[in-house]
Amino acid sequence: MMASGLKSSTLELLKRFNRAFPQFYEQFVSSEIQLQNLRLAYRLYKTKRAVIELKPEGSKSALHFAYRNQSFLLSDIFGVLAAYGLTIHSLSLYGQIKPPMLVFSKLLVSRGSKALTDKTAENVCRAVREALAGRFEVEEMLAVEFNLDTGLEQVETEFYVDPVFHLPALVVEADNQPGLFYKVMYALWQEDLLVVNANLLVWRGRTRLILYLLGPNESLIPEYLGHKIALCVRQRLLGRRH
Repeated sequence: MMASGLKSSTLELLKRFNRAFPQFYEQFVSSEIQLQNLRLAYRLYKTKRAVIELKPEGSKSALHFAYRNQSFLLSDIFGVLAAYGLTIHSLSLYGQIKPPMLVFSKLLVSRGSKALTDKTAENVCRAVREALAGRFEVEEMLAVEFNLDTGLEQVETEFYVDPVFHLPALVVEADNQPGLFYKVMYALWQEDLLVVNANLLVWRGRTRLILYLLGPNESLIPEYLGHKIALCVRQRLLGRRH
């Protein structure tokens, strides 16, 4: 359903909703995704609960997620996915930069090169919900699977201010390895950073994440601080936390 076929009242609502996102959102994001995010926002408003759904999509499963953005959020979600041994194939994430600061994400995941069974999908959704409510200690569960103090291999980070999106961006590139996404998101949480857009590229055994960020208290990050953050994140990922 394209925007041209919408009622004028829905179009007006969509325009108002889109104003809370970065400037590029309305221009670069498809009408279909904009509408889907508007519907998810309405569900959030009605239920006052995070939207967490896992549905089969071909040979993979699609995790749809919507909630109020907070710096610990992605650390918890990716921690649960790592704990269940899921492989992440693609990631799209759109976060608002003005109140109510909602974030909408879709991840394509698999387990053992297959879509998740109904039971596993149900367990993953429940674990994410429990983690967000503070009743499920992601770090404790992951400590059984991984040595969380072991650094990642071959990590590179770079900070820049994107000239098209007009947002601070952090590029993280590392060899593919278990727990990679969780460790990246955990490092961002430790720096009190908020992810408002993300691009993922997996190629020849390497993962490249481009993360568009806001700083503490949803502030823009000046360039001098951004380079310092990139260095700190790299050191955390290499296992040099202190």
